[in-house]
Amino acid sequence: MERTTIDLWVGIFVALGFAALLGLAMKVGNLTTTNIGETYTVTANFENIGGLKPRAPIKSAGVVVGRVEAINFDPKTYEAVVSLNIDKRYSFPKDTFANIYTAGLLGEQYLGLEAGGDETSLKNGDKIMQTQDAVVLEKLISQFLYSKATEGDDKPAKTAATSTETGADALDASPLDKIGK
Repeated sequence: MERTTIDLWVGIFVALGFAALLGLAMKVGNLTTTNIGETYTVTANFENIGGLKPRAPIKSAGVVVGRVEAINFDPKTYEAVVSLNIDKRYSFPKDTFANIYTAGLLGEQYLGLEAGGDETSLKNGDKIMQTQDAVVLEKLISQFLYSKATEGDDKPAKTAATSTETGADALDASPLDKIGK
């Protein structure tokens, strides 16, 4: 009797562990259901989307207001076309800014909307004109390193130091002797 109750409790804890891992995987993969109801779709073009993925959250003031529906490549403009599903409860002006941000230093990327001041609102099928690309960490590091490398090229070369001492004085004297003088 005692052995079966221990086995039962171990089984329950293992099942709870698997359920917790499944819930964590769903949360990390953005596969959990959200309370987004009816949506309208707008698009935005970006030169570089970094690691933005479909189903990534769209946030405004830290609140999830929608999800990225699809990401396509436009061969005419050589830009990424991002389709955004925004909850109909939230209307944004036509001059809204769409920026790609990273949650934390190495976290997931999401799309942030910053409302403008236009009187007319975005409607289904509209395009957001003001966008800011993702900040790519590797690109920033390479730009920093390149600027540091070119700084060294701008400085004039130092000439070799020449001694004014001759003969025995030059052999017997130490440069440290002149520090106190």
